[in-house]
Amino acid sequence: MSLMPTHTSRPGSSPQLELSMSAIWSRMRAEATEASREEPILSSFLNAAVLRHENFTDALAYRLAAKLADAQLDAMLARDVAEAAIKGDPGIVACAAADIIAVEERDPACIGYLQPFLYFKGYHALQAHRVAHWLWVEGRHTLAFHIQSRVSERFGVDIHPAAQMGHGVMIDHATSIVIGATAVVRNDVSLLHEVTLGGTGAADEDRHPKIGEGVLIGAGAKVLGNIEIGDRARIAAGSVVLKPVPAGCTVAGVPAKIVGDCCPEPAQSMDQVLPDIDYSI
Repeated sequence: MSLMPTHTSRPGSSPQLELSMSAIWSRMRAEATEASREEPILSSFLNAAVLRHENFTDALAYRLAAKLADAQLDAMLARDVAEAAIKGDPGIVACAAADIIAVEERDPACIGYLQPFLYFKGYHALQAHRVAHWLWVEGRHTLAFHIQSRVSERFGVDIHPAAQMGHGVMIDHATSIVIGATAVVRNDVSLLHEVTLGGTGAADEDRHPKIGEGVLIGAGAKVLGNIEIGDRARIAAGSVVLKPVPAGCTVAGVPAKIVGDCCPEPAQSMDQVLPDIDYSI
């Protein structure tokens, strides 16, 4: 039986989300104000992207439109689409807020909320996917595919509109990420660049991985087929995973094998390299 797509999952009562939306927005505005003082040459951009908006929701729709606009869908139309999706599913904004917290907490190169909101293509690609997924669920497949194509061209990230993405997801660096139509990525997952969540053939049925909560998937890892990756598992960089992975386990190698347990929160630690493991076993 094929997996039917659902609307974007909404954040629960995670401690990560105790920081209110208004607090996130206040901090972003303060960071934008400071950045404008630091780099006056960018003050007009920072005003347009952040400071002139009343809230995080409006700024998110504007930023997505600026990134997605092309010859077929200008910035005004792209903004209308983003706003329609957000109105249709307010959980999109809550997920976007959880995602920005995840990036700031997990990426040591990140210096605040403003940086991923303006510049991180993994964050942009994920929020654009949330809009495309809403369109897909609403039956607007052509426009959903258009946004998917635009995201692939602009960011080098290819997520099928039917794929289901949880909240608190971090896509670090993001280049060459591929996520198939029947894939499910649950909450608080971290994905690094060149990760593939792919199928193993051309069958129409459910054929892509299901990634549990708090999982870390290292750079270049390939997870193939309709297999379950248990909660808080860790997949080492460069691994090829063809079989289910139990919760809390670390797998490594080609093909991947269980090489031990991992830390309680691998997606938080972002430790994808296992120097003491003999991958040849």
